[in-house]
Amino acid sequence: MLPEVACDESGSEGEKLVGGVTDVFVHASVDLEIDDAEAVVREVRDRIRSPAVEYKANHLLREKHRDVLLWFLAADGPVYRHAAVEVIDKTAFLVERMVELLVGAADVGMAAVLYDRGPVVFGPNRWVAFLAAFNDLVRARNRRDEDVSADSFFRTVDHLLRFDVPADLAAALDVLGQGRERAEAYRSRDPRAVSAFDPMVPAIVATVARWSDGEALALVHDEQLSLTEARIDQLKRLCGGRLASLRLVDSRHDARVQIADFLAGVTRRIASHARAGAGDDELVDLLTPYARSPQPEG
Repeated sequence: MLPEVACDESGSEGEKLVGGVTDVFVHASVDLEIDDAEAVVREVRDRIRSPAVEYKANHLLREKHRDVLLWFLAADGPVYRHAAVEVIDKTAFLVERMVELLVGAADVGMAAVLYDRGPVVFGPNRWVAFLAAFNDLVRARNRRDEDVSADSFFRTVDHLLRFDVPADLAAALDVLGQGRERAEAYRSRDPRAVSAFDPMVPAIVATVARWSDGEALALVHDEQLSLTEARIDQLKRLCGGRLASLRLVDSRHDARVQIADFLAGVTRRIASHARAGAGDDELVDLLTPYARSPQPEG
């Protein structure tokens, strides 16, 4: 029987990476057996004692239940070494993918210059408008929209270059400005293909890599409209044979997925606060091991 890992996400807005509700995307995975997961959910309910029919991460995040959250995440808690998270800063992800698309190859250094210096040099509002113009350009829903064109984005690049821009940032923008042909080619591809700009895709691929140990495994995932049969087949190919199956379930009917939902939700809130400079050091420290590859006990 194949090993089975249960998953859920928090912060998914598809390809919308700026101007949305959330600034961080989290994908959580759990390898607990069903009986063990059900016992954890019962314990969470016993400790919180809310009349809610369905418990969510918000229950754990309430200050009056902080002790329950600390227990849940602790090294001697119920999910340690049995869970992992993929945390994706949506803005950083968009900048990295923008460089990769328009330059034709990943360039970590260039992406770092853009991410770190862009909002400082141009101001947050102008920088977000620039990123939003690119995000609109590459979203599948906009590729047939005549009001969203490559011209509008590349005019934005030219506009930014008119400012007094540091040499490294100017060089990065100049290179991006030469990527029109690649942008047009991306917009003309099959919209049903796996998106380079949906963080769900690399998160699932990374989840499989974490847990598979080179062998095939099965994923059980909370229901997602984006995970169509065609998309699942594409993910299997991206995972190089290590993803044997991906089955969608209602989290209310699978305690393992409910625990993944807890972990994804609390991680997103904690990571988002940390990103805004209001991090909770104790919670960040507790979460850090979950962002690493799971280690065997002993």
